[in-house]
Amino acid sequence: MNHNIVILGSQWGDEGKGKIVDFLTDKADAVVRFQGGHNAGHTLVIKGEVTKLRLIPSGILHDGVKSFIGNGVVVSLQALIAEMNELIDRGVPVLRRLRISEACPIVLPVHVALDEAREAALGDQKIGTTKRGIGPAYEDKIARRAIRIGDLRHPEKLKQKLKILLDLHNFTLKHYYNIAEQFDVDATFQTLQEYAQTILPMITDVSAELNAIRKAKGKIIFEGAQGTLLDIDHGTYPYVTSSNTVSGTVSSGAGFGPCYLDAVIGITKAYTTRVGSGAYPTELFDKVGEHLGVKGCEFGTVTGRKRRTGWLDLVALKRAIEINSITSICLTKLDVLDGLEEIKVCIAYELDGKRVEYPPYDNADYVRCKPVYETLSGWKTASFDQRDYSKLPVQARAYVKFIEDYLKVPVDIISTGPERDQNIIVKNVF
Repeated sequence: MNHNIVILGSQWGDEGKGKIVDFLTDKADAVVRFQGGHNAGHTLVIKGEVTKLRLIPSGILHDGVKSFIGNGVVVSLQALIAEMNELIDRGVPVLRRLRISEACPIVLPVHVALDEAREAALGDQKIGTTKRGIGPAYEDKIARRAIRIGDLRHPEKLKQKLKILLDLHNFTLKHYYNIAEQFDVDATFQTLQEYAQTILPMITDVSAELNAIRKAKGKIIFEGAQGTLLDIDHGTYPYVTSSNTVSGTVSSGAGFGPCYLDAVIGITKAYTTRVGSGAYPTELFDKVGEHLGVKGCEFGTVTGRKRRTGWLDLVALKRAIEINSITSICLTKLDVLDGLEEIKVCIAYELDGKRVEYPPYDNADYVRCKPVYETLSGWKTASFDQRDYSKLPVQARAYVKFIEDYLKVPVDIISTGPERDQNIIVKNVF
């Protein structure tokens, strides 16, 4: 029996993690975010009602389940409180269910200004960030000058730290990026003091609480944001996010020992998408790509940006399987492939005339990779809303088996629609 499972994206994000976390939370005692910030977007659909989450874990809608934001998450207090209020207005008792680590770095307005300035300065070479200030906030964390949630407890110390931080960033904005806007210490301090009234009662020792649940044989879901191929170390650098998105980050981002994890579920879209710049060998620019985008509703939860679309890439997915030690796959949006005459799957790359079995780490090499495809038959019978594996179209089952055989990892869950219960459970992951 699995008690502690990691659920993360195995591609470039937007794989449908939120839906699966929400679905599995019925069997959990706690759900934890362990990295990223409000640049993540998880969409839940329950009986037709859409809930869009950015910072708050996707288990928040379940009564009797604790939701935690771990120390590996950078937190915009403005965004968090706005998200909390949206849920509270709908009757969700967020203040009772949600707890936050005091070690979380705070995303400040000056971080957003820096993010925007950098993207503008890069021009055609821009990364494609969400411009939410995530990268600059992580930089301050690594430079050991971050303002953290726990600093809200100590106003005098907070103000001193703010002055040092804002002096630095105001100088950079003015003298490097030629931006006149300056951020006032007193105004920023006052805003943080106002946020503190809501946030301080929610602070807890997340690591201690999680380990108490573990010792009591409770069940915990660790919810990843973004996707493996956007990992700061293992993704298409520099076109990546600013955090480690892989399973190993659970330990550092939530204070939970790696040997206590029982399973890692890789949420995998039946095709691929990505937002922003960077290598993408299987990207499509034809009618099939348009079909995937329209039928799959491929627009970003946070920014609304149109996602790039392409065929499933098993080369990149194999990397994700290995660096995350993924034990099973949840295949999402299989129904988006309904109606296609044929389906292509990338099984290798060709780079400079040579066959490549792993993605290059250098983006400049990656963009030169050409996909080597295996072509499979499509299916006309709808897989949408199917709950029984045996009743899937024969060709759809062949597609699933092809993926399993290549990756040597089982597909335990298949999502056949956006609703919470539109799934085929091949094997219980808990």
